[in-house]
Amino acid sequence: MTLEFAVRLAEIILGFAILQQSLEFVRGFQPEKTLGLIRALLAILLILGAQPLLVETALIITSVILITRFHGPYNGGSDTMTVLVLGGLWLSHLAPSRYWQEIALGYLAIQLMLSYFQSGWVKVVNADWRSGVALRQVFAFTVYPVSNQVRLLADRPRLLLYMSWVVIIFELLFPLALLHQTALIVALFIAGLFHLANALLFGLNRFFWIWPAAYPIIIWFQTRLMDVF
Repeated sequence: MTLEFAVRLAEIILGFAILQQSLEFVRGFQPEKTLGLIRALLAILLILGAQPLLVETALIITSVILITRFHGPYNGGSDTMTVLVLGGLWLSHLAPSRYWQEIALGYLAIQLMLSYFQSGWVKVVNADWRSGVALRQVFAFTVYPVSNQVRLLADRPRLLLYMSWVVIIFELLFPLALLHQTALIVALFIAGLFHLANALLFGLNRFFWIWPAAYPIIIWFQTRLMDVF
């Protein structure tokens, strides 16, 4: 995958992610409602590929306004990842040379890889995750409006123990996927299914779009690594 194609594809997916996030504010209060409408329009322009540097600059400005407004990310990890992906793509357009473009996008790819690895590390050092208790609590006490069938999974401790370790092992081994392109594609497909499952089970819709927005960049990054080594 070429750098240019990876950036364009990432911007399209990022546009959908920001559009979804922005529409959440449209039915809210001011000034978030106006900011949401502005960001929705900018997201559409980003999807269409119109003046990406200017559009991404405006999105960064509105992101800073929202972060200031809520004294931090409005929706935690998904908003943090949005700023990270947006910032990496913005720097790639702002870069004075191909070398600095690759530095900006390489940083984004490494951050994506670390987001999975760090998540696995936090879990494996936590006794509740290693025993499956943490995942049982997620299903039993989640504040999201999930179905009774989903909550009943909390009554299957052995299954949740296996599920906990599958997630932990996958996240810890994710960096190894960079060693081979097919392995990376498979790993990203599994990760995408994981985000989709979270969206369907718990309503974590924001995560489904924003993490895959960085997938084209890490695919390009892996190709670039193979060229170097």
